[in-house]
Amino acid sequence: MGRHDALQGSLPLLVLKILDARGPLHGYGLTSQIESMSDEVLTVEQGSLYPALHRMEEEGWIKAKWVVTENKRKARLYEITANGRKYLGVEEARWKAVTSAVNHILRHV
Repeated sequence: MGRHDALQGSLPLLVLKILDARGPLHGYGLTSQIESMSDEVLTVEQGSLYPALHRMEEEGWIKAKWVVTENKRKARLYEITANGRKYLGVEEARWKAVTSAVNHILRHV
């Protein structure tokens, strides 16, 4: 099976889950986590990731700050907020219900 772009609707869920579990990360770190944790099945293009991060910041689910890395480069670190954790709980429950229903249909048809 080839690599696929992460479904746009699931990208905020994946980002929030990773930030909740791993703590603050920059965009490349988020992309790397999604790709490695999905066994390289999912890919995230910069053209999808950064607009999603911007929307999530506008919604108040994440906050971002500029830092200087060990390599003396500027990087933007993203961190989940309390509102993001609340949204994550709701969205994760919804995602589990939807995937359970789809799996049920796939097993019984």
